[in-house]
Amino acid sequence: MNSAVASRIKVMLAATLGSTLEWYDFFIFAASTVLVFNKVFFPASDPFAATLLGLGTFAVGFLARPFGGIVFGIIGDRIGRKNTLIVSLLMMGAATVMIGLLPSYETIGIAAPLILLVIRVIQGIAVGGEATGALTIVAESMPAANRGFWTSFPMASGPAANVLALGVLALVQWQLGEEAFLAWGWRIPFLLSVVLIMLGFWARRQVDESPAFLAAKAENSAPHAPLKEALETQKASMTKVFFVKAAENTLLYLFSTFVLLLATTKLGLTQAQAIDVVWLASLISLPVILGSGWLSDRIGRQPVMITGFVVATIAAFVLFTLPEGAAPNAIRWRAIFALCAHGILLGGLASYVTEMFPTRVRYTALSASYQLASVLGGSIAPLVGALLVERTGTPVSVAIYAALMVVPALIVLALPSAKLDDEATSITVKPAPDRPSPSLR
Repeated sequence: MNSAVASRIKVMLAATLGSTLEWYDFFIFAASTVLVFNKVFFPASDPFAATLLGLGTFAVGFLARPFGGIVFGIIGDRIGRKNTLIVSLLMMGAATVMIGLLPSYETIGIAAPLILLVIRVIQGIAVGGEATGALTIVAESMPAANRGFWTSFPMASGPAANVLALGVLALVQWQLGEEAFLAWGWRIPFLLSVVLIMLGFWARRQVDESPAFLAAKAENSAPHAPLKEALETQKASMTKVFFVKAAENTLLYLFSTFVLLLATTKLGLTQAQAIDVVWLASLISLPVILGSGWLSDRIGRQPVMITGFVVATIAAFVLFTLPEGAAPNAIRWRAIFALCAHGILLGGLASYVTEMFPTRVRYTALSASYQLASVLGGSIAPLVGALLVERTGTPVSVAIYAALMVVPALIVLALPSAKLDDEATSITVKPAPDRPSPSLR
C-alpha cells in the first residue's frame, strides 16, 4: 500500500470513528428521550405531556445545530478542518457526560429539565460543526473517481452510532432489568462517552489537514468572511442542499426515533423489543449505505438519491400502516426495509452536497444549509409524528407527512447539478501522487 492510499484510509477512518462516537452521544439522547427522559426529567402526572416535553427538548438540540454549523464552519474555512473537528468532539463528549450525572426531577425539581435543555443546546452546537466537517475533510482528501464510496463511510457513521447506542442501551437494560434501568442504569451509556471520546480524540490527532484546504490557503491566504461570501455566491446550491437534507433527516428520525415511540405506545412492543427492532435495522442498513456510495461513483449521485427517496417513501407507508398488536417480526422486517431504503439515498448524499461548493467556503456553506435543514427535518419529525397519531388516531398520517417532505427534494434532484469543475473556478488543485485529483474546487 503506497503512502497516498494509506493517508486517505487514515483520514477516512479518523473522520468516521470520530463522527460515530459523536453521533453515539446524539442518538443516546434521542433514544432516551422516548424511553427514559419522559419519566426521569419531567412530571409524571400526564404521560403524553411528559413525552411531548421530552421530544421538545430533543428538538432544541437541532435548533442549536445551525449556530454550531456556522461558527465551526467559519473557523474551519479560516484555520482548517482538523482542529475544528477535535474541538467539536470534546464539546459533545463533555455535554454527554454531564447528562449522565444530572439529578432527576424528583431530586432537584424543575432545575433538572432546565439543565437538560442547556446541555442539549451544547450538544446541538457540537454536532452542528461535526457532521459537515467530517464529510468535508474526507471529500477533500479523496480522488474524484471514488469520492462517493469514500464519503459514504462518514455518512454511515450516523446509523453506525445508532447501532452502538441502541446496543449499549439494550445490553444495560438486559443486565439490570427495566426497573433498575429506569432508576439509574440509563446513566451508564452516557458516562461511557468518556472512553469513546478519548478514543476519537486520539484518532483525529493522527490525521493530516485536508490537501484541498491547504492548496486553497496557499493560493489565497488573505482573511475572508466565509459566511458572507457563501450567502453572496452559493445561494442556489445552499437551497438545494437545504431541501434534500430536510427530507432525508425527516425520514431518518421517523424511522429511527419516532418508531421507538410508536412501537412501545401503539404496537404493543416492550422497550427491549423496540430497541432490538431499530438496532437490527440500523445494522443491516450499513452495507447498503456503502454500496450506494460506490454506485453513485458509477451512475451518478442524483439517480441513486432519487431512487432512495422513492423507495423510502414507499417504506414509510409500509411501516406506518402496521395494525395495533402486530407481530414483532412483522415490525422488524418493515423497519429493516425502511432504514435500508433510507440508506440508499444516504450513500450518495455526502458527495452530492460537498461537491457543490468551492473549498474556500465549503465548510461554512455546507454547514449552514445542512444544519438549517435539520431543524425543519429531524428536530420536529418525532414530535410531529406523535401529534399526528394523537390527533388522527392513525400512523398513516405520519407516512403522508413523510411523503410531503420528500416532494421538494425530488424536485431539486431532478434539476441539473450546480457542480463546477476545476477549470471553471479560481482554485485549481493539481494532481499529485499523494494528493487527490478532485472536482472539488
